[in-house]
Amino acid sequence: MRRPPVTTALSLAALLLACAPAPAADPDAPPASAPSLSADPVKPGKPAVKAYLADEALPDPLRILPPPPAHHSPLDAADHAAFASTRALKGTPRWNLAADDVAEGAAAVLENFACVLGVRIDQGRVPATLNLLERARMDLVHMTRIPKVHYRRLRPFVGNEAPICVQRTQALADSFSYPSGHATQGWAYALIMAALVPEKSTAILARGRAYGESRVVCGVHWLSDVSAGRTNGSSTFAALMGDAVFRADLDKARGEMKAALAAGGTPPDQGACTREAEALREPALDF
Repeated sequence: MRRPPVTTALSLAALLLACAPAPAADPDAPPASAPSLSADPVKPGKPAVKAYLADEALPDPLRILPPPPAHHSPLDAADHAAFASTRALKGTPRWNLAADDVAEGAAAVLENFACVLGVRIDQGRVPATLNLLERARMDLVHMTRIPKVHYRRLRPFVGNEAPICVQRTQALADSFSYPSGHATQGWAYALIMAALVPEKSTAILARGRAYGESRVVCGVHWLSDVSAGRTNGSSTFAALMGDAVFRADLDKARGEMKAALAAGGTPPDQGACTREAEALREPALDF
C-alpha cells in the first residue's frame, strides 16, 4: 500500500486553501448552522439555536490533541496496518454496521442506541433530548473543524483504490481527516447518553466506542484520527459540563428519557440487534 508523497499532500492542501474561501465541508459533521430539533420548532426565517459555549469557553484542541503521527513513525505504521487489515472486512457484518454508522446527528444517535436501550424512542416524546444533542453538536463541530483545518491530514483512501464503505466523492477526498468528526460526536454523544441513562452506561459507552471505530472499518479515517476524536469529544463534554445552561438542559433531558423509557415504545428489530451484537463481537481492530 502506498500513500501520496508528502509534497503531493502539501500541494493538495495548499491548492484547497487557495481555491476555496472557506475550508472544505467536513462530511463527518454538520455545518454550524444546522437547524435544531427543539421543542420550539424552527420556523421559516428563524435562525438555528446557538451553541452552548462561547469561543472563549471552548477548550483549545490544538493544545489538547497531539499532532497526527509523523510520517514513518510507529504510530503511522499502526495507522497503515489498521487500514490494510480492515479492508478484508468488506461484506462482513462489521462492515455493514460501519456503513450504518455513517448516519450521524441527534435523530441518528437515538436509532444507533436502540438495541442498547431496548426500545426505539419515539422522538416526538423527547424534544428536550434532541435539543440537547443538536445544540451540543454545534460545539462539537467547532472543536473538530479547528484541528482539521490546522493539520490538513489526508484520508487513508486518497491515492489508492482500496474499498471503503461509502461512495468515493471528491468532497470526501478533499476533506481533512484528523481528528474524526464522527468519533468526536459519537463519543461525546455516548457520554451524554450515559449521563441521561446511567443504568445502561456501560453498554452505551461500548456502542459509542464502536461507532467511532466504524470509521476505521469504513476506510475513511486512520486509527489515530478516531483516538483523537474520542479525546476531542471528552474535552468538549467536560467543557459543556461547566456550562450552567447545558447542565439544566441535561437534567431536563434525563427526566424526559426516564419517562420515555418507562412508557416503552416500539421494540428494536431483533434481527438487526442480533446482527449488531455479532458484528461487535468481531475483532475488527484487534492487531
